[in-house]
Formats: sequence, structure tokens, C-alpha cells
Amino acid sequence: MFMRNGVTYEFHHLGIPTTEVRPGERYSAMFGMYTSDADSRLVRVQYHRYEPSSPLPELLRILPHPAFRVDDLERAVQGFTLLLGPYEPIDGFRVAVIDDGGHPVELIETSLPDDEVWGRAHAGQGILYAAPGKPE
Repeated sequence: MFMRNGVTYEFHHLGIPTTEVRPGERYSAMFGMYTSDADSRLVRVQYHRYEPSSPLPELLRILPHPAFRVDDLERAVQGFTLLLGPYEPIDGFRVAVIDDGGHPVELIETSLPDDEVWGRAHAGQGILYAAPGKPE
């Protein structure tokens, strides 16, 4: 955990772009991407596989991104170029992605415990992952 400009940052997860189809992928029609979770215990890792038509910014589709939980999202994004958001993919879970010197960084503001956040995402609650998988 660290503090910058009066905002507290706590590491949340690492997002890694991939072209590999992985087990347990969840599909987001909104972003044209598939997300799967690594079987890691110390660092939560999400793999993101993008369709060619994905509307997400190229930086997010080609570079890994760290994600941090912040205590003030509006303040945390000040002075940065927004790549995405802010938006609320799950009720009570606000997200923005910024360009930090040519690197995407995801910022999350929520009071939800991590188990609830990951549980809602896996259950397809919210606007991001409406259903597991995608009919091919």
C-alpha cells in the first residue's frame, strides 16, 4: 500500500493480455473480450483475450496492467489521460483505466470485500460479464 497526492493505493490484481484460449473464460460482449483467472495464490492474475473488434484502447489490449484499489477514484484520475471510464461494471465497484507514461493502470474504488467482487464477476452479475463463455 502507498499514498500519492492524498490517495491511498493498494495492489488489487494484474491483468495480462493473451491470445490463448484458457479454461473458465467469461465473455464480455461490451468489451469484446474473454477473461480467465490464473491459479495463483499470492498475486491475483486475470488473463484477457480480445476479439479483433474490441473497442478497448490498444494500450489495454497489448500491455499488462496493474490494478489498484483506491480510496478516491475521482482524485486518483486527475492529471491523467483516461483510457476507460470511470464506469461501474458491478454495483458498488467503480473502475477507470488511466495512461501512466504509456502504461495502462486500472484504478478501482469499492467498499466491497474482494470475495464478493470476484464472486459477482464469476456469477455474471453486473454489466461486464453477463454470462459465462460465449457461443462460438
